[in-house]
Amino acid sequence: MEQGPQMVKPAKPPKQDTRTAAHAADTALALPTDVAGSGNLERLVDTARTYAQAAASDNTRKAYARDWAHFTRWCRMKGISPLPAAPAMIALYLTDLATPTDNSPARSVSTIERRLSGLGWNYAQRGDTLDRKDWHIVSVLAGIKRKHARPPVQKEAILAQDIRAMIATLPYDLRGLRDRAILLLGYAGGLRRSEIVALDFARDDTPDNGGWVEILDQGVVLTLNTKTGWREVEVARGSSEQTCPVHALEQWRHYSKRDFGPLFVRISRDGNRALDARLSDKHVARLIKQTVLDAGIRSDLPEKERLALYSGHSLRAGLASSAEADERHVQHQLGHTSAEMTRRYQRRRDRFRVNLTKAAGL
Repeated sequence: MEQGPQMVKPAKPPKQDTRTAAHAADTALALPTDVAGSGNLERLVDTARTYAQAAASDNTRKAYARDWAHFTRWCRMKGISPLPAAPAMIALYLTDLATPTDNSPARSVSTIERRLSGLGWNYAQRGDTLDRKDWHIVSVLAGIKRKHARPPVQKEAILAQDIRAMIATLPYDLRGLRDRAILLLGYAGGLRRSEIVALDFARDDTPDNGGWVEILDQGVVLTLNTKTGWREVEVARGSSEQTCPVHALEQWRHYSKRDFGPLFVRISRDGNRALDARLSDKHVARLIKQTVLDAGIRSDLPEKERLALYSGHSLRAGLASSAEADERHVQHQLGHTSAEMTRRYQRRRDRFRVNLTKAAGL
């Protein structure tokens, strides 16, 4: 008797990894199964997990979480599993990122490199290793760079006359005093926006601080916990009270009636009271863009283009471009490990100050 066609059960889709990086780190940092647990060991494990989570900043972890979510969604659409790490499959993912489709444009080289870093971090949190030196990844990434790489787009530097015009747009109420201190201290210190809002009044004020300030007669010393480690930044007093970052900081401290906890905090809706909540670094970016518009900087351009030109890094680039000082001092202030990195921030510098052509006898 002839049998009819048999139904074939569809293959089960591969199991996807839906764990968050924090949960994956918790799983990886656990006592071995053959070790008997104890109160002391469990506390050490909890502390180790806290340290592991602090290895990257909040913004970095959020970005890496988005990278992992995008990659796992791509794997799900292709019917494959993201685990374990497979360099050949990662190379195909990078290729897809660099290839434009009807639904989305090709990603930039910097975005692709960031995604790759995010995948490496996420695999490490899950106890796996992504070999970024594997031939599949190296060759594909090199080809993407060769074909699609473009010169980096630099943000416009905020120069001395710009910062003076920007702070002139701020009122002398509590919110204006705070924002004036943010702009002047960030500019004179060459600070990142995340470093500005992470400051406390004093050491150990809060568990999540990224540094503290010490106001002295001649200026203020900032102790910063940066991505390269702890360092000190000295900000001296300015030539006038209107543009002095230390005076602006003292005014904010006096009228906010605060001397403990986060240095820069939110203001109540009525504008009359400083709250306890620390500002987000996004406030610094919004503040820069808004005061650039209000001050009429680069008014020759449409508003959208003007907003795109400036960001939090415009403060650091402004200090590097405006400071009439030895390059080594600027490098130290910005916390750069090389002079070449500092020169990338200098929008105005004499590129031919050292004439190697003449020095070579030509």
